[in-house]
Amino acid sequence: MPKTSKKIKKKVKKIKPKSATKVKTKVSNKPKELAKGPIKISKTYVPKETEKYMCEKHKVFFRMKLQEWKKELVRANNEALYNGSMDDNSISADIVDQASSYTDKNVEMKAINRQIKLISEIDKALLRIKDDTFGYCLDTAEPIGLKRLMARPVAKYTIAAQEKHEKNEKVHADD
Repeated sequence: MPKTSKKIKKKVKKIKPKSATKVKTKVSNKPKELAKGPIKISKTYVPKETEKYMCEKHKVFFRMKLQEWKKELVRANNEALYNGSMDDNSISADIVDQASSYTDKNVEMKAINRQIKLISEIDKALLRIKDDTFGYCLDTAEPIGLKRLMARPVAKYTIAAQEKHEKNEKVHADD
């Protein structure tokens, strides 16, 4: 049988000259702060009046403050609900002890309900941070002010607008 020869073909890559290399740049539609990544602040950071009102640092600060406050309230509520129910004196034969226990539980439940409402307000404030309306009055759209927000981070109104709301509530409550 005759031998067949196999031809082996080698592929040769042609190298193109690199005289004109193109540099691709990524264009981002996001603001500079978001393009860099999330803003990080130190644990000791305190918003200053000299900074632009409700800049990214302020938003991060208040978001962290609200989340920490919410976490603490949830922990305290869980602790009160689970540990408070163990101390049950309502079985006591003494009617005074039963009345005292009932009053204590009633006061504790009112406090828990107030904290649940506060947690709801914190959630609303976190949503306002997300949609960039945090720190501005819901009635007048004026800045609430850093001092007021530091004292009450869930504040929705300027002091003047808050007084007006409270006055209206009092008028309607008297009806």
